Amino acid sequence: MKGYRVVFSEPFKVELEEFELRKPGLGEVLIESEFTLISTGTELTALTGDFPKHSAWSNYVRYPFIPGYACIGKIADIGSDVKGFEIGDRVAATTPHATYSIAKVDDLVKVPEEVKPEYACLHTIAAGVMNSVRLAHVSLGSSVVVVGLGLLGQMAILFSRLCGAYPVIAVDLSDRRLELAKLSGATATIKFIEYESLEGEVKRLTKNRMADIVFEVTGNPNVIPWAIKLTKKPLGRFIILSSPRGSTTLDFHDEVNSPSRVIIGTHFTSQPLYETPYNPWTRRRNTELFFDLLKAGIIDVSHFITHIYPWRKASEAYKMLLEDRTQALAVLLDFRV
Repeated sequence: MKGYRVVFSEPFKVELEEFELRKPGLGEVLIESEFTLISTGTELTALTGDFPKHSAWSNYVRYPFIPGYACIGKIADIGSDVKGFEIGDRVAATTPHATYSIAKVDDLVKVPEEVKPEYACLHTIAAGVMNSVRLAHVSLGSSVVVVGLGLLGQMAILFSRLCGAYPVIAVDLSDRRLELAKLSGATATIKFIEYESLEGEVKRLTKNRMADIVFEVTGNPNVIPWAIKLTKKPLGRFIILSSPRGSTTLDFHDEVNSPSRVIIGTHFTSQPLYETPYNPWTRRRNTELFFDLLKAGIIDVSHFITHIYPWRKASEAYKMLLEDRTQALAVLLDFRV
């Protein structure tokens, strides 16, 4: 059986590649994709090759590179020793942009019938941002600033508000993203022009305290030195939710040690593999909660879906993002057509 998948054969080159599918083995299933989500941060970094040569990025991105880690599809075949899943079940998986994929059953989460598959396809991002918000200890009345309003930043706003944060201040260069941030739950939006005016507005909105928590979600290492200054003194928390593309220069005495700020990295891989009494929030459990919140109507993610492309036009989707990603949040590939 043949399948097709998206491949970055080299920087700036997107291709559809035919590949041979194998039968699912022990504890595995074959998934027929319905939707996959393009990660506009990670995947564009991989597509452009815009990262240091000797870094974790260069270890992760090797050409030809197979992108994608958020899929919704139906189980088409089942291997041996698979329990709790049947052919035809709609599931969430972390498989790439492909017509068919093999996945381990332990990595799957069933999608409730009441949840639209397009919305469910945001599951990997949602689980990762939930993890970040928990590690940041956002709570009732926390003042939060989110710098960078792509999909991760919008979700940081959504889940911070759900935790009771106030105010939640959204910062970006894009007018469109600032408008969408209001739908995500931002109580104030600031278009970034220069740091001094931004600092003054954050100071005003937080009653001169500055932010309890700042989420950095731009991926631009040049943003970090000024964004950290928006956190309060002492013990403001600066959260690296993005995956910065390269090194940054920071005066650790003046911006970390002296004001006693706390820096927390919250990469998606910091979600534990197994539930424990000390941290039960695995990716699976975060995903289940995301689906429950959608099913109950507690959160609305409809405004996150800005573009849907037929999978055969994947190259057009990436071209659009390379030209101006600020006009996009969730970009989906539709494998049903």
